[in-house]
Amino acid sequence: MAEAVHSRKVYWRVWFQLLMITVVEIIVAFLPISHYLMALLFTIMALMKATLIAAYFMHLKFEQVGLIYSIVLPLILIIALATALIPDGSVALLMRLGLGYY
Repeated sequence: MAEAVHSRKVYWRVWFQLLMITVVEIIVAFLPISHYLMALLFTIMALMKATLIAAYFMHLKFEQVGLIYSIVLPLILIIALATALIPDGSVALLMRLGLGYY
């Protein structure tokens, strides 16, 4: 019985952390900051929330390292690929807008 109470406390603590990150996201949405900084902050907060959910609600915190690497490595590769394609997407956007190739 004590085990179940302890796990509930952990879930409530994680839920509260997710709630606080969501509140910060709402506050950031209304701040007069650049869109690039806002996108960066939203990305960081989304990764924080995803990490909390994966670690506690998907029970990955207690898994072996190999399973965690099999999830984290493809995520890192996807992010690297998306980052590598940003310059090509920017050039395509400029050409589509008729601003030429810079």
